[in-house]
Amino acid sequence: MKVFCGRANPTTGAVEWLEEDENYDYHQEIARSCYADMLNDKDRNTKYFQGIRAAVGRVKARGERAVVLDIGTGTGLLSMMAVTAGADFCYAVEVFKPMAEAAEKIVAKNGLRDKIKIINKHSTDVTVAPDGDMQCRANILITELFDTELIGEGALPSYEHAHRYLVQERCEAVPHRATVYAQLVESERMWSWNKLFPVCIQMEDGEKAIVSPPEMEGCPGAPSVYDIQLNQVPLKDFTVLSDVVTMFSVDFSKRVSRAPASFTVQLESVRSGRAQVVLSWWDMDLDPEGSIKCTMAPYWVHVTSEDPPWRDHWMQCVYFLPDEEPVLQGTNLDLFGMHKVRYIWMGRFTTERAIHLLVCRSEEAVTEVHIESPVCWCQAHLLWNRPRFGELNDRNRTAEYVRALKEVLKPTSVCLSISDGSLLPIMACYLGAEQVFTLESSAVSHSLMKKIFKANHVQDQIKIVEKHPESVLSSDLGDKKVSLLIGEPFFSTSLLPWHNLYFWYARSAVASHLTSDVTIFPQSASLHMMIVEFKDLWRIRSPCGTCEGFDVRIMDEMVKNSLDFRESREAEPHPLWEYPCKSLSDSLEVLTFDFRETVPERSIGKEGTVNLSRAGKSHGAVLWMEYNLTSSLSVSTGLMKVSDEKGYCQWTPHCKQAVYFFSTVSAPETLPGYPSAVTYAISFNPKTGDVIMDFKFLS
Repeated sequence: MKVFCGRANPTTGAVEWLEEDENYDYHQEIARSCYADMLNDKDRNTKYFQGIRAAVGRVKARGERAVVLDIGTGTGLLSMMAVTAGADFCYAVEVFKPMAEAAEKIVAKNGLRDKIKIINKHSTDVTVAPDGDMQCRANILITELFDTELIGEGALPSYEHAHRYLVQERCEAVPHRATVYAQLVESERMWSWNKLFPVCIQMEDGEKAIVSPPEMEGCPGAPSVYDIQLNQVPLKDFTVLSDVVTMFSVDFSKRVSRAPASFTVQLESVRSGRAQVVLSWWDMDLDPEGSIKCTMAPYWVHVTSEDPPWRDHWMQCVYFLPDEEPVLQGTNLDLFGMHKVRYIWMGRFTTERAIHLLVCRSEEAVTEVHIESPVCWCQAHLLWNRPRFGELNDRNRTAEYVRALKEVLKPTSVCLSISDGSLLPIMACYLGAEQVFTLESSAVSHSLMKKIFKANHVQDQIKIVEKHPESVLSSDLGDKKVSLLIGEPFFSTSLLPWHNLYFWYARSAVASHLTSDVTIFPQSASLHMMIVEFKDLWRIRSPCGTCEGFDVRIMDEMVKNSLDFRESREAEPHPLWEYPCKSLSDSLEVLTFDFRETVPERSIGKEGTVNLSRAGKSHGAVLWMEYNLTSSLSVSTGLMKVSDEKGYCQWTPHCKQAVYFFSTVSAPETLPGYPSAVTYAISFNPKTGDVIMDFKFLS
């Protein structure tokens, strides 16, 4: 059966109704899941198996039957570990029906059907009774309900219910406890992901700066955590201001409450600096003694000589203080904190307001503290995500745009800017344009830019038009023709690099408002490609086969079928500065888009062959856009440079690149030896805005 799905096309801007298979959402869920990543996480799996063996052993040593409750069983892996370790019976709960059905098959495939019962319910709906889902309460509780923030997948409510209704008092729990840690740091790089720095523009008569509006000062920012691979942030990019401190622990073998909890931890600053960011991660003890530990600690606090295990399903957290706080070495600081059902918050303390991990000097008297969740009141964090803040604060990037604008802008220029929340209109105004208009298609971007223009005293020189391009009237532009159309381009709805080609469609929509000799900025764009070998990212698409001795090929096949349903023919966005890779080929320009012309009716395509100049495993193709601002100046959203003869790549940290995983990643047996080249066929469909691609290996 087919169903109609409505969506806004991020490239064309059109609202489309697409006919999709009724299983489309299911296949999306499986194809984009973390199952492969988790099954390939050797450290996680080994530690869980050790912890489960120990828990079963403790129960057996007491002369009891070992009855296990596994909440969120997924593939059934942890349940199979428990039965293999000697558990008498296991109740495995999985709410996602396709996953529960897969677990049934995997358990049967491994010959453990008689000792494992799959329950396709949410754990809070499970009953214990002679005729219920469980015949008795369990004395071992096993779960893997954690995310990067530890509690974000609803772990606390599930544990709370399980201890009340599903497990015995003083049960064994795997993991036994989890502990959240924090460290205070100064980092201009990370701070640039949350605040708008003054943007300096060199003028003939001196320097002008674009400043942020007063509403941004003290704004708590976005309420969501920024989860990243901290192991890819070099030590030169931050200064540690405190030792690592324990914020809170949860003992999963005892009753757990979902109720909000606050806590205070005192620390001493180890050096002077500006407290800007709190870094956080957690670890879990798989046994009561803490001898079996799985940690998310970043490399600079990792206690072993080995590199930290790579995993993408659990990373580390970055929390931003609303304002930077100067601290002196030896100063005692208090970290005030709070967690709720699914979230942890971080921020700076004031007596009127406090947001998680709140920082204040401990000698300051605090009579009453009201804890509240962070809410952005400046609107910038609603429009700009963290990488976008970093992009706006990139001085080198800004300098390129200013240089290019100086080349094309004239005193008589009538400018129209088309980008979401861009600073280009202010730059054009500062550089002497006669009139500047900016198209802001949402109320949020309109309101934010109004505040920014006012803060920079240009509110009377720049007119905001809150319309979509196709709705613009001549009267919106003061009945003037636009002689300079400018864009970065950046649009908040863009996920893949070519989604920002919306600028081309917008340019075409306003064509009647442009002069015959209009200058388009950027004048063109090009799509670039390179074949790479990933250090670790390939694991998210790699089949597992066997995991800790258990056959999970049914899960591999399930993921592969969902990828083949549609996803394997599509690229996916990844911030590659977080995922090291090396180039196996040279960078190649594959498509060009001339913004000086309107969007063509026919597809643009190219076929060719790219030679593999370095030895390695060809995991996929990386694609990114480059924008030619003028004939001599361009900016890239992808490759910055190939750093050495080994081919390790440096990527712009402000944008996600498109990754097209080759089918050999999910089916490595199909790789024909050591390919010498890759053929490609890439096309852009103007009607849909899609970039279609196909690759084949040549031996």
